[in-house]
Amino acid sequence: MVAPFRARPRPLNNQYVVNEDPRKLDQVYTKLLGNGGEKMLTEEVKWLAVTHKSFDHGRRGYNDRLAFLGKRIVELQTSLGLIHSRLNAPASVTADQYGRTPFQHPALDGLEGLNQTSRAEMIECARVAGVAERYGLLGVIRWKPRKADGLITSGVNLVLSQALYAVVGAVALEKGGEVANRIARERILSPMGLSS
Repeated sequence: MVAPFRARPRPLNNQYVVNEDPRKLDQVYTKLLGNGGEKMLTEEVKWLAVTHKSFDHGRRGYNDRLAFLGKRIVELQTSLGLIHSRLNAPASVTADQYGRTPFQHPALDGLEGLNQTSRAEMIECARVAGVAERYGLLGVIRWKPRKADGLITSGVNLVLSQALYAVVGAVALEKGGEVANRIARERILSPMGLSS
């Protein structure tokens, strides 16, 4: 329900134009998912993955649930990548003053690198948004910023990272977990410096 008149004056220069061109969206999906990426998802899901709930007041579908699934996949791949990256690093054993040797097993070698802080630093919102921006998601996301001339203060980093997670979640639902895991490793984590 809309009021018959505005209680406050309309802000000046607060018009944000969203993408409506499917060819531009297909180019971003090709860049993000690789060759044939524009055909990996259905048209409806492609638009849904890049639509934030602020767009059209949430009357159309939006990407919250897809982003939830995609973020869990990226977090899992980050944890696995941190474990495997520590396996290649030489283990540093400090000498004990009493001459004891700690228990060591090859399966436990990578656990030192896996902690909440290292994982949180790896998938920090601004870092993931930077990867999303390199793929061109900023030009195709559908959202309504609070201030069109101040995207950072309107939360563009959160919206970009959520859209990137939603693409991973959409791929997981339509193509399966193996493809989504590969995309998370190769297209998101690898550009951030985490190799598996």
